[in-house]
Amino acid sequence: MNVKLTLNLNKDIIERAKDYARNKNQSLSALVQNYFIFLSEQKKTEEFEISPNVKELSGIISLDDGFDLKKEYGTHILKKY
Repeated sequence: MNVKLTLNLNKDIIERAKDYARNKNQSLSALVQNYFIFLSEQKKTEEFEISPNVKELSGIISLDDGFDLKKEYGTHILKKY
């Protein structure tokens, strides 16, 4: 059963979406419906199967509580280049 849905979007975005749908020989409604289906079927990260190799490597590195990985990586990049 189809039900009407009203969306408020930027006019330029709507026009771009209409052009895209037209180029794909779809209606804008079908395009939005397919996107919603795609979003609702996405698996959550915890639902993905983790390979045995990744499981084996998981947790082998421990960092101090105050260790700032982003800062250290930035320092490494600055030294490198």
